[in-house]
Amino acid sequence: MGARCYSVIDRIIGEIDKAIKTLAAPVQAARPPPKTPPGDLALQGPEQRKSIRLMRVNHAGEVSAQALYQGQALSARDPAVGAALRASAAEETDHLAWCEQRLGELGGRTSVLNPLWYAGSFSIGALAGAFGDRTSLGFITETEKQVESHLRDHLQRLPPGDLRSRTILEQMQQDEIAHGAKATVLGGQELPLPLRLGMRLASRVMTRSSYWL
Repeated sequence: MGARCYSVIDRIIGEIDKAIKTLAAPVQAARPPPKTPPGDLALQGPEQRKSIRLMRVNHAGEVSAQALYQGQALSARDPAVGAALRASAAEETDHLAWCEQRLGELGGRTSVLNPLWYAGSFSIGALAGAFGDRTSLGFITETEKQVESHLRDHLQRLPPGDLRSRTILEQMQQDEIAHGAKATVLGGQELPLPLRLGMRLASRVMTRSSYWL
């Protein structure tokens, strides 16, 4: 039996289903969260609030990553590129689940702006894919560079006793570096400087908004 050919309506319904699962349903990770080393402390007061805000930003970033990868995979021209993007999105689902779980443990909540980040990132991903796979992959490479830098900053800002959040972010950082390297190997081209600067500005808006909201 041949592979099913999906209509435009099928694809739209599929993307709506993915959005609902990302934004509203409890996320299931394929991998367990990284093991927390001895010495993790129960946080209180300002330190607890700081960890909550940082992990909320990371959760919002993973919501955006889901949407970005799905948008790019939808518009990918080479099936191999689409498959690679979906594989990376699956690992990003683990990150999303880990951040969501950690926020619950800390007594925090996710960002109320997540639907906005999802819609915007999906549109950007689909637009990047429309310019061709090399541009789309270059967009992934640059995005992962910026995410890796942002995770490095959060690792420095986390309260020293929050080892559980730290181990999660360290694993996420390793995965993001691997995703960027994979996109480069698949043929991603470097983006023009103005576009890279625009991406950094958009990322700054998202992270600062999600920190508080």
